[in-house]
Amino acid sequence: MLYRKFGSAPSAVSLIGQGTWRIEKNERSEAIQALKRGIDLGMTHIDTAERYGFGVVEEIVAEADGWAAPGGFSGLEVLPDNAAPTNVLRSCENSLRRLKTDRLDCYLLHWRGEVPLIETIGAFEQLKQEGKILSWGVSNFDLPDLEEIASFADPKKIACNQILYHLEERRSEHTVVPWCREHGIAITAYSSFGHEGFPSLTTAAGRVLSDLAQDRGVSARQIALAFLARNHDIFFIPRSTNADHTEENCRSIEIVLTASELERLETAFPQGPRPEILPSI
Repeated sequence: MLYRKFGSAPSAVSLIGQGTWRIEKNERSEAIQALKRGIDLGMTHIDTAERYGFGVVEEIVAEADGWAAPGGFSGLEVLPDNAAPTNVLRSCENSLRRLKTDRLDCYLLHWRGEVPLIETIGAFEQLKQEGKILSWGVSNFDLPDLEEIASFADPKKIACNQILYHLEERRSEHTVVPWCREHGIAITAYSSFGHEGFPSLTTAAGRVLSDLAQDRGVSARQIALAFLARNHDIFFIPRSTNADHTEENCRSIEIVLTASELERLETAFPQGPRPEILPSI
């Protein structure tokens, strides 16, 4: 497993982690075993949110005991409806209780809402001073949102920006990814296989992916993840509710794509035009 500095977070974090969105819809014991298998393999960066299953997913993660693993790293998002300072503090306490832990490694605002950012960030800083979180970050933040934080706080305090990023959605590479890199903010890619499902292997682009996978003797999904890991500076958190799939995801980090393979993928799945707003789901 590769571990890299994660923005302002105090510890190195596994490049590939585990997402937990909708895992409550699967068999609970299988979801827990998938998480545990990933932890055993070094995928100790676990991302969850109070929104997921209205707290149920946090309880599932607690059963997997991910926070207690060596190198365990907890990332958790608070809803914008709870972004007012008093609500931030209460939401954090509730999440800590459900997760059965006394601190979070990183606490994120899930997306921007109506509460002024300066108030939410102030609450994050209070939680950090109290030792309940070690760092804070944001999710689905576009360039103007990031620049607003930089107008009243050191942007290097932002541990990460979690964004929609996968083979078929690369438009954040125009502005958001470069800005975060410039300011030492980690990028975490969610929906690693796309929101509407994995690229169809019957399309022209999908056939390129399939051919590369066949040549390598690996799965198309592993090639898709290897593409995300190509620069070793973007963290990604694919979801899995099956231990075998978790192991397959983990093995993708061992695949180093050649310049020729990267060129074929870049051509098949182009960056696309600069978006008016940051894509998200």
